[in-house]
Amino acid sequence: MLSASAFPDLFLTALSVSVPTFGWVVLGMVLRRAGVLSPGFIDAVSRIAFNVGLPLMLFISAAGIDFSGLGGATYLLAGAIATVITLAASWAYGRWRNFPRPALGVFVQAAFRSNLAIIGFALCHAAYGEQGLMLAALPVALMTALYNVLAVWVLQVTHGGSRSLLGIVRGIIVNPLLIGIFAGVCVAVSGLPLPAVSADIGWGLSQFFLPVMLACIGGAMRLNIVYTAGAVTWEATAWRLCVAPVLGMLVAVAMGIDGAQLGVLFLLLSSPVAAASFVMVVAARGDGTLAANIIVLTTLLSIVTVTLGFAALVLAGLAAVPV
Repeated sequence: MLSASAFPDLFLTALSVSVPTFGWVVLGMVLRRAGVLSPGFIDAVSRIAFNVGLPLMLFISAAGIDFSGLGGATYLLAGAIATVITLAASWAYGRWRNFPRPALGVFVQAAFRSNLAIIGFALCHAAYGEQGLMLAALPVALMTALYNVLAVWVLQVTHGGSRSLLGIVRGIIVNPLLIGIFAGVCVAVSGLPLPAVSADIGWGLSQFFLPVMLACIGGAMRLNIVYTAGAVTWEATAWRLCVAPVLGMLVAVAMGIDGAQLGVLFLLLSSPVAAASFVMVVAARGDGTLAANIIVLTTLLSIVTVTLGFAALVLAGLAAVPV
């Protein structure tokens, strides 16, 4: 454990991880307000990045994974366990608070579902470089699939309606991010070498698509939510940014995870609510406004919670110091 006097330096180091990531979100907000980013442009770029850019980047990162150096799959299992625990705990809390059933579904999904594929992935890259991307690739794949399954179940139970198991499985199988990661893992397991230029391509993609996606997230945000958010919005924000990461770290530490793996797991689990949660709520004919408000508020406040939490983990000697 480092001394408390080292906290200011570690805080600045943690800021060097969060500011470059969330700075692009702020820039997107400014450009949208200035009329530079139009809704049509944001939608088009987001679709290109989601269907092409990010899958390619995840493929190259996953293809470079050295499975012998991962120290087993413990940190992957910890992320999955933490997600299920967060779902169960937030459900119990929402029932205790007597949230209306539709609001309960939105609240629970927000509590356990982080934006790990974009903001979380960008944070891992900012903290640990190429090692961060490699360590994050498998958790992103596993937890994205888990998020989709759990979200469908939660929204079915709280909003009614039906969706077949086949439909859920198909939605997971055709997810471009999962396809990219799965293909990369197959290459890594097969032992087939990628051309040396692939690392440069992966780096170039990360330098382009991650900032673009972050700026698009900022461009789609509306700040008036800060003044109009209700109790459910604020409580869901507290669960996503504070309670869920704490539960995740308790599980991870109890399972003996530390170093860069713990740092990556924290950055993934502490990210704001995923934009996909809004899409799923609207598809279930739920309260889309509530879902959107939670996304905006968690994104705005996560720069503070992520920075403080990451600095505290490094100070305690649990997470590796950023490179």
